[in-house]
Amino acid sequence: HYFAIEKGDTMVQQVKEAEFGWFLPTAGDGRYVGIKPERAPTLDYLIQVAQTAERAGFTFALIPTSGVCRDAWVVGSAVMAHTRTLCPLVALRPGLISPVLAARMAAALDELSGGRARINIVTGSSVQDLIELGDPLAEQHDERYVRTKEFMHALKSVWTNTEAPGVSSEFSGAADNQRKPVIEGKYYSIQAGTCFPKPVQKPHPPLYFGGSSKIGKETAAAYADVYLMWGEPVPWIREQIEEMEGILKALNETQGIERSLQYGLRAQVLIRDTEEEAWKAAWDIISKADPALIEKARAEFARTDATNQRRQNELREQSAKNDFVVGPNLWMGLSLLRSGGAILLVGTADQVTDRLMEYVDIGISKFILSGYPHLEEVEIFGREAMPLLKRKLAERNIQLIGG
Repeated sequence: HYFAIEKGDTMVQQVKEAEFGWFLPTAGDGRYVGIKPERAPTLDYLIQVAQTAERAGFTFALIPTSGVCRDAWVVGSAVMAHTRTLCPLVALRPGLISPVLAARMAAALDELSGGRARINIVTGSSVQDLIELGDPLAEQHDERYVRTKEFMHALKSVWTNTEAPGVSSEFSGAADNQRKPVIEGKYYSIQAGTCFPKPVQKPHPPLYFGGSSKIGKETAAAYADVYLMWGEPVPWIREQIEEMEGILKALNETQGIERSLQYGLRAQVLIRDTEEEAWKAAWDIISKADPALIEKARAEFARTDATNQRRQNELREQSAKNDFVVGPNLWMGLSLLRSGGAILLVGTADQVTDRLMEYVDIGISKFILSGYPHLEEVEIFGREAMPLLKRKLAERNIQLIGG
């Protein structure tokens, strides 16, 4: 038995390549959620997780950002220096950094890593975190996305600028192919913005972006390369992809801008030899949490202004009577304690890879996975699941990048 909501009509976007990334636990790591991390996020440990992920067949690593995480750029630079192929996916936060400075930082990381930089544009966070950071738009959800559009426009313009500095232009807010060094917008006024060095990747490092609100999706359609979603049942994800494809179509029809997106999914994984062992291990992750902490977390999650977190809340509440099971091998129990992409794929390697393939079949080509603790779980996934994924993808004529 499982809980699931059917949303949207069937729409399959053909995936030709699939790629898998892992998560670096820069706030600490351990077997349990809801207690103090058992392992500190030391440089040695984070490098060990990154190197293990690289050996396991993962091609990139998400380095998170929040008030409890070590700085993504510091960690990303260190990881880059101790890996050979793993691409650091690091966060840029509009409103907290100049887009020109951000462009130069990203270009430097791209150059020094030999073209491995990937950029995650993070518009939101908890309102409290944004207040603590001094963001003047901390409590203005939609305005943060207006600012993000300008930020991403400026970022791309500076990276790809081929005109001489000093050419005047007005911010248009949509076209990717405008290469003008001066940006005049509501939130940014940039005169003769330039970037040195230029990025190694052409036209620029890929931009990852997530946001489930209407304005968030419109921002992704206009500027992102990869649209990220937190894990949800397949029908829910299919519906989001359909909505994004509709926004892309409208962008083309109304503004003549033809763009496409890759789609990414953020999820947790837990693989054991038997399904029974896997479910026992899943429940064990939250077994040490104080019930009072669970109630506190629930209240905090309810205050969010983030649409994607509200969707996670909805899944958790509607599945509570079914032990938080939301589909075959899909569990929302972690969302009792952690925000963000809390869905856990639970089962044997064959079951978990079958679930991943269901997402591939509806258009997901980028996966960001993690598990508790991250070092041991990435070893298990690389040993047990990667060979199966390679075979299952090959059967569908899909290339596993790096696998």
